[in-house]
Formats: sequence, structure tokens, C-alpha cells
Amino acid sequence: MAAARPPQVASRRMSEKPAWLKPHGKPWGVSSSQVVYDNPWITLTEYQAIAPTGRPALYGKVGFKNQAIGVVPLHEDGTVTLVGQNRFSLANYSWELPEGGAPMGEDPLDGAKRELAEEVGLQAADWRQILRMELSNSVTDEICHGFLAMDLSPTKGEPDETEDFAVARVPFREALDAATAGHMPDAITVALLLRTHHMAVRGELPAALAALIL
Repeated sequence: MAAARPPQVASRRMSEKPAWLKPHGKPWGVSSSQVVYDNPWITLTEYQAIAPTGRPALYGKVGFKNQAIGVVPLHEDGTVTLVGQNRFSLANYSWELPEGGAPMGEDPLDGAKRELAEEVGLQAADWRQILRMELSNSVTDEICHGFLAMDLSPTKGEPDETEDFAVARVPFREALDAATAGHMPDAITVALLLRTHHMAVRGELPAALAALIL
């Protein structure tokens, strides 16, 4: 087996947007709107819209009342803790990183700490926000905040009354391989595992930990 490739010493994180990252054309316009469904978690609004081309268009948008949260619980031995659960929308069983929601007025970090404790009974001394994502920006306004949690220790936590979790602690590289092979297709999980690997490659993690996951 080949030795792990050492991470780069310095990070080359993008500090400013390149010139091509700028808006083009006209934004969407709205002639009228109507809320057609509402519950404690989402609102569905129908719009009579005006497309950037000037043409009229019918548009529906799902508005979320919580921020999405995802956490990578990365242990010092290079393992990561995952949760398995039955998902309603696709009627499938899904292995994922710990995830959940935080009210719009709450600091996303507080939500991440709560979800980590509730879902897998862990707390972390080292927290880093590593990604912000628009999860499905063609039809929803849902924003996700992704965190890396390190220096982990057990804590007490109780899942929501509708949640029934299995918990597994697996090598990070095995989790990443499972995600990229399509066995863990949850979008937040795929994105955050890839971002964590990217951080290891770019020298943004402790060298000993990066060597374990590369």
C-alpha cells in the first residue's frame, strides 16, 4: 500500500472573486404571488413571474423556515461518525452525516452543536464552518451551513420523537468512497465529505489528521 500523500503546507484559499463571477442579464421579476400551502416548516408560493428574457412564466418556490445544518464529526483517528435513518420523501434508507435544522434567527453553530449531541451523542471542542450551500436553488430558498467538528467527546443527547437513528463510526476514506460511489447520495453528506478531503489536500487540517484521511 502506498504511503499517504502529505498535505500541502500552505492554503491557497480564494480571497476575492475572479472577474468571471459576476451577474449577467436581467434578474427575474414578479407580477403577483400567492401562498398555496403553509406548515411549520415550509411555505409554497406560486408566482406570476417575468423571466430574464422578458417572457411571462409560472413559478413555484418552496420557502424554508429553518436553515439546514450539516456536521462532519471527525475523530482524531481519522474516523467519522454517520447516522442511518429512513427518509420519508424518497421512501429510502439513508446513511448520512448528522444533519438538521436551525431557526432563522439562531446562530447556525448553535444549531450544529445541538444536532451533533441529539443525533450521535457527541460534543466538540474545535468547530469550523467549512461550507455554505444553496441546496436546490431552482425551486427552493434553502440555505445549508456545513461544519467540521473535531476534538470530540461523548455527551448526552436525545433525538426528536420522530427520529430513529442507527449510528456507525467508520474510516473517513471509506465514507468518502461510499459517497462518491453513490451509496450515500445525500447532497449535504457528499459535499461536506468532499470539502473535508479538500481541506486535507490544501493543508487546512492538522497534518497528522490530514495524513489519516488522504
